[in-house]
Amino acid sequence: MEIQIRKGTIAEVVALSREVTEFFQPYSQKTYEERLSDVPHLILIATVYGKPVGFKVGYRRYGHDVFYSWMGGVLDQYRRKGIATRLADSQETWAKTHGFVKVTFKTRNRLSKMIHFGLNRGFMIIDLIKKGEVKEYRIVMEKVL
Repeated sequence: MEIQIRKGTIAEVVALSREVTEFFQPYSQKTYEERLSDVPHLILIATVYGKPVGFKVGYRRYGHDVFYSWMGGVLDQYRRKGIATRLADSQETWAKTHGFVKVTFKTRNRLSKMIHFGLNRGFMIIDLIKKGEVKEYRIVMEKVL
């Protein structure tokens, strides 16, 4: 399988996010534009034989040296093929070469696969934000690059 990682657009991310199972109400183009305007950011798209199948979006947040990995996902039929790992590797490499010293992200308690993914990549749980039901609590994870 030929996996390619390239820079992408907000429009591509919005289209892909509508197909990611876990996203109940995906963010709009306007929300992405508001979050990413006036801050260093990176939009990555994973393709398999030219077809977009995953994405990862992040930007500078919490200080000049922290990169926040905000949104990402892989289409169901392309999971367990190393695509999320390739996206995360590319994002972390970009962040490090652009002067960031940490990457952080939030996930929800119910998304155990994402928690395991972070732990397996060397992230540490640094905070818990209680919001709504226990399964919706936010798990904050961080990795020093």
